[in-house]
Amino acid sequence: MEFSIALAVRGRKRRDPIRSTALGSHAGSSGLLARGPRRLGGALVLLLALAAPASAQVSFDRPGGDYANFAVRSGDPAACASRCERDPRCRAWSFSYPTGGVPNAICWLKSQVAPWRPNPCCVSGVKGAGVTEPRNPAIEFSIDRVGGDYRNVEVPSDAMGRTCDAVCRTDGRCRAWTYSRPGYYGGPAARCFFKDRVTLPRHDPCCISGVVRPVPPTVTRSMRSVG
Repeated sequence: MEFSIALAVRGRKRRDPIRSTALGSHAGSSGLLARGPRRLGGALVLLLALAAPASAQVSFDRPGGDYANFAVRSGDPAACASRCERDPRCRAWSFSYPTGGVPNAICWLKSQVAPWRPNPCCVSGVKGAGVTEPRNPAIEFSIDRVGGDYRNVEVPSDAMGRTCDAVCRTDGRCRAWTYSRPGYYGGPAARCFFKDRVTLPRHDPCCISGVVRPVPPTVTRSMRSVG
């Protein structure tokens, strides 16, 4: 596994969005981000589909039927769902996360309900659908755990944050981690933030988090010696 190590930056800040322009029609928001994150394995995609309601899917795209698009400066797919709800013409929507080539999140409004396709680039739904994250006890989707960072590393885009989890488990100091998607707090690249304490979770579409060691290693060793 290869990645470059960078020193932690004081006070993570969301990357300033660039001035957006209309992106025009596309073969699908998945076409725009064809060079984005690698596709998930078939079994994992099936689990994500079952975890989300039929009308709103995380890590799925609905290519085609676009009549409008706009930059989502908050980076929150809920803003896309809300805009579709207010627009009489809108029947479905797709939200694409920022990438290195597209620094802003983009909402695509659709005049028809196109079939969905697995793609970690996006969150998609039909009119009236809220955003429901996949359920996984080991991984916290759309959760940021602010604070406790002792180092951070740049990593390849990873829709599940698996790289951060794997590295944290091999580091005895690491108790929790947060994966920041490209275009959010880590700048144009994806980044893992490793933490030596477990901080409170905060909802934020920027991130995926996980807790590897809820109890400090020193406490665990003390409990074993007493036993």
